[in-house]
Amino acid sequence: MHQLRDFIETLGLTHPLTFLALFLGASLLMVWRLEAMMKHGLEGTALGTLVMPYCSGLGNLVFVYLVLRDDLAPREVLVNALVNNVTNLTLLLGLPALLWSLDILPARQAAAASGKAARPAKRRNADDTAHRISRLSLLLTLAAVLFFTGAAWALGGDGSLGRADGLALVGLFLFWQCVQVFDVLKHNVRTKTAFSALFYVDLVLLLAGAWVLYESLDWIVLWLMSGAGGGVLRAEHLGWLSGWLLVLPNAVLALYYAWRGRADVVYSSQVGDGHICIPLCLGLCALARPVPLSPLFETGVYLLLGAVVVHAFFITLFGRLPRWAGGALVAAYGWFVYAGLIA
Repeated sequence: MHQLRDFIETLGLTHPLTFLALFLGASLLMVWRLEAMMKHGLEGTALGTLVMPYCSGLGNLVFVYLVLRDDLAPREVLVNALVNNVTNLTLLLGLPALLWSLDILPARQAAAASGKAARPAKRRNADDTAHRISRLSLLLTLAAVLFFTGAAWALGGDGSLGRADGLALVGLFLFWQCVQVFDVLKHNVRTKTAFSALFYVDLVLLLAGAWVLYESLDWIVLWLMSGAGGGVLRAEHLGWLSGWLLVLPNAVLALYYAWRGRADVVYSSQVGDGHICIPLCLGLCALARPVPLSPLFETGVYLLLGAVVVHAFFITLFGRLPRWAGGALVAAYGWFVYAGLIA
């Protein structure tokens, strides 16, 4: 079951940094092959809404399995999901906006800045249409966050999420994924795009990365629960620590694609990854075991809903997230950490 972990232990490399390096290495492998998938049949929005969330959110699904397997407190899944989603929508979108600015309509922005047309009008119009369609897709994805978060909040009105609540959350997620799959298929029919053979090779490499990710995450969770760590690295902070660890691949995606000028992928990957945690991870855990809610849940829900409204406002009116708004989101994340972990 744990051949890789056993092999590393025989080498005497049983240090947390070893498995942290494995976790990050597997995540970077998946990012690398995801980049290749853009050339093998997936355009940017599809990559962000379908493939990236499963890869960057795979660790969260593994964490749910580990919590249920080892009979840990379901509360840790709730904290993990909130930390993951709040980090995605505040810190990991606010920080790239501070560093590079997130322009969803780069063609329009560039044309306005230069004051002249650098490309033929037909090509310019086609690019502008593509960016506008990408913006509409992103707004739809943000709307899904409102519905998913609101549904979890409403279902947890009695103070916990039970089996029926979990079934409703998972059903919502599956319906959303069906909509996304058919949207990608329609796009491929319109553009006469087909998945090449290399696309399936990349899938195999992604599965290999997922296996390494599972092995490394399993060891790290067991190490934290053993009490071997000190300071903040304690079992009582498992939800927070796992949330920060599992958001590292998202940070790599956000910074890399923001540097590349692909704000559409930055946005759709971070927002889409949130769907994996709420509703899927939370729903799967509730299906197996009741999940009691805590004051952190209400704080996280209000912050998530507020962040979605901020993003939708700026994307709709300006097609970009200004630097000052990015700074405000980063500050909001700092308040979330202080209110939930320190205060």
